[in-house]
Amino acid sequence: MSAIVCLELSVVLWIAHVLVQGAFGNIALPAGYLFTSRDAAPPVKGVMFGRATRALANYVENLAPFVALDLGLIVTHHAAGFGPTLWIVCRIIYIPLYLLGVVYARTAIWMVSVVALIMMLSRLAF
Repeated sequence: MSAIVCLELSVVLWIAHVLVQGAFGNIALPAGYLFTSRDAAPPVKGVMFGRATRALANYVENLAPFVALDLGLIVTHHAAGFGPTLWIVCRIIYIPLYLLGVVYARTAIWMVSVVALIMMLSRLAF
């Protein structure tokens, strides 16, 4: 996959994260709560909304370095290599692993996604 396609997919994946979190929020929170300003946190039913929220937060934390590196590779016309594709694939796999509570595999996939970022950095730096 090209670096630009991976950049586009990173936005699609962000949208997927937001939709998953919203879907679980509609189940776990009182009716209409997601339309409020959310000043007071109501009791939450189940664990899935919390997991979806944390998975989204983790994605956002990792999205910024990915976008910076990917744009850097695109703008400088460096060969992106396999890093952007590996990062996207890992982040796609990460969502169900987090939602299902698969701890060790989830952490391993996250670590591989960080290795993908390092691969991208090395391509950009050298």
